[in-house]
Amino acid sequence: MKKESRGIIEIVLVTIRSALFLTILVAVVNGQMRERPNILFILPDQLRAQSLGCMGNSDVITPHIDRLAAEGMLFRQTFANTPVCCPARANLLTGKYAHRNGMVANDLRLRESEITIAELLRDAGYRTGFIGKWHLDGGPREPGYVPPGERRQGFDFWAAHECSHRHFDNHYFRDDPTPIRLGKYEAEGWTDLAIQFLQAQGSQPFFLMLQMGPPHDPYKAPGRYEALYDPLRLIMRPNWIDGTRMGSRQDIASYYAQITAVDDQVGRLLSALRELNLDRQTIVVLSSDHGDMLGSQGRRLKRKPWEESIRVPGIIRYPDRVRPGQQTDALLTHVDFAPTLLSMCGVKPPRSMQGADLSRLLLGQSQPLPDAAFFQIFGPFEGDETAHSWRGIRTDRYMYAREKTRPWVLYDLLKDPYQQTNLVGDPEYSRLQAEMDRRLARWRRRTGDDGSADWTELVEDRGRLYNRATFYTVEEFLQWERQNPPPAPKNR
Repeated sequence: MKKESRGIIEIVLVTIRSALFLTILVAVVNGQMRERPNILFILPDQLRAQSLGCMGNSDVITPHIDRLAAEGMLFRQTFANTPVCCPARANLLTGKYAHRNGMVANDLRLRESEITIAELLRDAGYRTGFIGKWHLDGGPREPGYVPPGERRQGFDFWAAHECSHRHFDNHYFRDDPTPIRLGKYEAEGWTDLAIQFLQAQGSQPFFLMLQMGPPHDPYKAPGRYEALYDPLRLIMRPNWIDGTRMGSRQDIASYYAQITAVDDQVGRLLSALRELNLDRQTIVVLSSDHGDMLGSQGRRLKRKPWEESIRVPGIIRYPDRVRPGQQTDALLTHVDFAPTLLSMCGVKPPRSMQGADLSRLLLGQSQPLPDAAFFQIFGPFEGDETAHSWRGIRTDRYMYAREKTRPWVLYDLLKDPYQQTNLVGDPEYSRLQAEMDRRLARWRRRTGDDGSADWTELVEDRGRLYNRATFYTVEEFLQWERQNPPPAPKNR
C-alpha cells in the first residue's frame, strides 16, 4: 500500500475515533444531566406551619399539601432565621444569614455580588425560572419591573413583580417594562404560569421558584373558599387573645380560606408534574418566608420570637430517592435549604454558605444534625409592634431571645408549647438562661454577627426606606435621607 494511502486511512481512523469519543462524551453528559433532579420550590407568603392539616390543624383544609408531606419528608421543626419578607428570601437563596448577605431590612436590594442557588444551578446546566413575588430588588415597589441581568440573581425565565399584595388585581413582567395583567386571583394566576414553564420543559433539568402572595394579609380569598370557614366554629390556639388587631376570628377564617386556595394550586402543580412524567425526578419543596401571629400572644404579623412567627412549613418530596411517609424533628432553617438542595443535585455548596447540608438525612443516611436554630431581627417596626432588634436561639426544647442589653424571653417548649410562661429571671432557670446566652454569643462570634448591622430608626415604617430610591444598606439610606429630606406636608 502506498504511503499516501496509509496516511489517508490513518487520518480517517483518527477522525472516526474522535467523533466516537465526542458522541460517547455527549451521551454521558446528557445522561448525567437527565439523572440530576429537577426542583420545584413553592413559597407562599406568611404561611405559618401551625395552619396545615399535616401539622395537626383540624380546621384548615389542605389535602394536597398533606399528601405532599405524606409522599416525602415532613420537617416538623422548620424555622425562618429572620422572620420577615426580604431577609427571609435572601437567606433562602444565598444560604447565608442576613448580616452576611446584607439583607437586614425589608426593601433593600440584594447585592448582585451574592452567590445564589439559582446561579450555581444555572452554571451547572439547569434551566432556572422565577415566578411570582420577588421582593429582593429594593426601591419603589411599583411598577415592580426587574430588568434582565444580575439583579435577577441567576434566574433566566422571569414572570414576576417586585412586591404587591393586590391578590385580586396583580400584574407581572417578563423581559421588558410592559406590565401584564394576571387577570385572576394571584395564587391561581402564578400557578398557570408555572404550569406553562413545566410544559415547555425539555431534557435539561430545571429549578423553578414559585413565590405566591397569599396567605399574606389583606386576609381575603375568593368567595368559594371563604364559604368553607365559619369563624365561630374555629378552634383558637390557647395563647390567642381576642380583640387583637389583625387576629380576629374573621381574619383567621379568611387566612385559612387563602391557605385552602393555595392548597388547590399545589394540587394542580402535582398533577401537572405527574401528567408530564416529571414527578418522580422532581424535588418538590414547600415552605414559607415567615409565619403570622394572628392574635397569639396578643400580637400581629411577624418579626417575633414566638412559634407562630418563626415556624414555617418544611416539606421535601423526591420520589426517586426520598422514602415517603417520613417525619423528623431535625431542625431545618432557611439557610439550610440552598446547601441541602445543591447537594441533592450533585452541586457542591460553596464554602461561603453558612447553612447545614441535610441531604444525607433526606436520603436515609446518618449524619450530624444541627442542635440549634438561630434568629435575627435588626431593628424596630411600628407596623407590627416590633420595638427593637433581637437575637434568638431555639433548641429542640427551649426558645431564648434577648434584646441588645438584656434577656427578653425564655420558654420550656416541652412543658409550655404555647409559650405562655416567660422564664427569664426565674431563679430555677438561671443556669439554663446563662447557658443559652453563652451559646447565642458563641454563634454570633462564629458567624461574625457583631451587632453593627442593627438600626434603631423607624426606617421601614410608612414606606420610608423604599418610597424614593434604592439602597443596599440602612446606613446608605440614612445618609441619603439626611441629604435629601422628604418634602414637608402641604398645609390644608
